[in-house]
Amino acid sequence: MGSGHVLAYAFDVFMQLYIAEGFRERDAAEFIMTNNLFGLEIDKRAYQLAYFAIMMKGREYNRRILSKEIRLNLHQFIDSPEIPNEYFERLSEVSPYSHEVTTTLLNQLTKLLDKFKNATEIGSILKIEELQQSELDQLDHFVRSFETFSDMDILYQLPEIQTKVISILNITRVLMTKYTAVTTNPPYLNKMSSNLDKYVKKNYPDVKTDLFSVFIKMNSNILTDGGYAGFMTPFVWMFIKSYEELRSFLITNKSISSLIQMEYSAFEEATVPVCCFMIKNAKTEHIGNYLKLSDFKGGMTVQRGKVLEAIQSGNTDFYYQTSQKNFSTIPGQPISFWVSSSVIDDFNEGELLNNLVTIKKGMFTGNNNLFFRQWSEPSFNSIQFNVNNSLEVIEGNYVPINKGGNFRRWYGNNEFVMKFDNYYYNLVEKNKGHRSPNYYFHPCIEWTKITIGKLALRYSSVGFINNDASMAIFSQNKEFLKIILAIVNTKVSQLIVSALNESMNYTAGDISRIPIILTTDSNASRKIITIINSCIELSRINWNQRETSWEFLKHPLI
Repeated sequence: MGSGHVLAYAFDVFMQLYIAEGFRERDAAEFIMTNNLFGLEIDKRAYQLAYFAIMMKGREYNRRILSKEIRLNLHQFIDSPEIPNEYFERLSEVSPYSHEVTTTLLNQLTKLLDKFKNATEIGSILKIEELQQSELDQLDHFVRSFETFSDMDILYQLPEIQTKVISILNITRVLMTKYTAVTTNPPYLNKMSSNLDKYVKKNYPDVKTDLFSVFIKMNSNILTDGGYAGFMTPFVWMFIKSYEELRSFLITNKSISSLIQMEYSAFEEATVPVCCFMIKNAKTEHIGNYLKLSDFKGGMTVQRGKVLEAIQSGNTDFYYQTSQKNFSTIPGQPISFWVSSSVIDDFNEGELLNNLVTIKKGMFTGNNNLFFRQWSEPSFNSIQFNVNNSLEVIEGNYVPINKGGNFRRWYGNNEFVMKFDNYYYNLVEKNKGHRSPNYYFHPCIEWTKITIGKLALRYSSVGFINNDASMAIFSQNKEFLKIILAIVNTKVSQLIVSALNESMNYTAGDISRIPIILTTDSNASRKIITIINSCIELSRINWNQRETSWEFLKHPLI
């Protein structure tokens, strides 16, 4: 709920609907406040601001609203209090139900209160599955039957206990209700408190990556049939592997009605990759509406203008209509709404790259400053080049390492060496940083994992180890490896990788899912290898013209 911005906006929308149906503004205001707006909040100050905002909205349309006993359906979470046995004894005494029913109700109340022990941490994702709506109604009637307090009740602070229990029942009712529309900007949190982390892992194991993904699933499930849920969240859930189960849940069970992918810094207040989207609790909307605004810079003013442009014209190059069935065709089910039918066909017809080659993450040292040096720092004679396997490394020597680097294709970024003897090898082993050491020093194709540019792969000959910032593709067939390099360095592969993951992080999992369609023409394959050898050689010559290259001989102008 926050401080009520969404609720205040919704108030005006509801007002227009009521007026269109012939209601007077002052009557509509009261109906909206009591029947249409619901909210929950863990922060007391935010709750107070939201409550105040809605009361002022009501006052805007009805001058007498503050003199009426209006009770909003807005609540602040509280933890269940320590309840003395006297409270339950008094409930039993005043109960209008039989002894058997009263015992059942007391058990239900005890279990419910136990769920609220950490409610101020868990908040709206609190699950209430044991109670039915009719049981909650009966439980509410049972508790409210305790209306008159004796002096001893006051001494035991039972009125205060009663107030808190009723508050918990009110919150429970909001949690259990099904809604026609839900909208939220949920909290973005992947490092949670101990209690919250345990609760999320136990109750939402498939969407536990971040708190906002928990809210997406939870809010999608509290809708009535055909109801809509609107969200503003980071757009990482659309692509990253850790959110794959969330995507599968939405694609299988819901309809993505509309989605707007904004530019990285659409909101000036925060640099967050944001998207806004609408989920329908039905599988009836086969075609969704999507806007890709990530290329338009200039903040929310520009973003808003582009949305209006798409709505008015319906024929812009950043507006897409696609079936979410297409997402299931792509491995990992990314929400890549802009891909063409040709790309979808590539996934249907091609062989995934990881079925043709071996793709590995690089070594993780845990402390690069300890292990790595610029090649010019140690004695040149202490660096061993062209090592074929770790047994060849002489004690105390350095070996070249692929450590990512700037955008560069075909060859290059050979800048670092690594201390590689028994002592340092064992340090990496202690940190569990060795990833497939049997591939150390083998020829490979490597790329920089994190980049602000396009994907760029380079050929690395024998003698290198790959760092975790530089992942690699291996094959025993060097010529086949170069054919793969040719394919993956194309614009088509860049388009496919962008469909798999629009972040700035190209992981081994992303590259492994590129579909490969190989030619059966041996002459074409030989031509490809000839061209790629030329590309590698030209890039090598260019790299070695730098004085920072260990193979530098002379300046090209000399």
